[in-house]
Amino acid sequence: MKTRKSTGEVLFNWINILLFSLFALICVFPFYYLFINTISDNSLVSKGQIIFLPKGIHFDNYVEILKIKGLSNAAAISIARTVIGTLLTLVGTSFLGYALGKRELWHRKLWYRFVIVTMYFNAGIIPWYINMKMLRMTDNFLAYVVPSIVSPFSMILFKTYVESIPASLEESADLDGAGYITKFVLLIVPLSTPIIATVAVFSAVGQWNSFMDTLFLMSDSRLFSLQYMLYQYMHEANALAESLRQAMSQGGVVADVTKLLTPTSIKMTVTMAVVLPILLVYPFLQRYFVKGIMIGAVKG
Repeated sequence: MKTRKSTGEVLFNWINILLFSLFALICVFPFYYLFINTISDNSLVSKGQIIFLPKGIHFDNYVEILKIKGLSNAAAISIARTVIGTLLTLVGTSFLGYALGKRELWHRKLWYRFVIVTMYFNAGIIPWYINMKMLRMTDNFLAYVVPSIVSPFSMILFKTYVESIPASLEESADLDGAGYITKFVLLIVPLSTPIIATVAVFSAVGQWNSFMDTLFLMSDSRLFSLQYMLYQYMHEANALAESLRQAMSQGGVVADVTKLLTPTSIKMTVTMAVVLPILLVYPFLQRYFVKGIMIGAVKG
């Protein structure tokens, strides 16, 4: 039977819908604003006249951005570090979280605290750089993926999730003669899809957005990441816009004043190109993300 809601409940629901719709709009609008400015008349964009609707729609900005030297290689580096780094983080963090959840592990509390303490104490940039240099991680792709193999925060999430799995399942596997590796691969991993997806989102976003390691460790332009290229373009947008204009004129192209690249259009188009891939990946993992991040919040 349908229960009739009181006036107060109906009002409460409508207020919630209004507030959360407004909040969603606030979150989405910056990306929408960025996108419409990348496909609008560049002269109007530079004057700040594009606010809600695009004007003079064209996609030449994206075509010209793809011609920037080194951008495709930087995209390949960012994709490689995101994929490889995320996979290594999932393997290292998940197995460490599983191991630290076993009471029979020798000095389990000591190792657990040893990992956790790194969340609160940091040696600083200079000791970190010296350490990475001594490990020969400068101008080395491994500098992108090796330091992230163990993530203390992700390890806590995975450990908490594994502890919520009924112990009777592992006991049944023990009776069949399964070892720790077998139980982890064939039992724990298939049951841990939500938390694995959650850790994957955190790791992938962190890897994709990172540029400080490139700034400090990489001098070889072949190892520059897409985010670092964006960082450079933000500071060199004027020179970059001029070089692309000259390339258009040397190629015998009659320049359309509405499509001439400006520093503002350069910044916005490159930013959109960098942000778009990670935005497209997130919706596929969202349904696992909410369940994974909430695990352990309520104890029965």
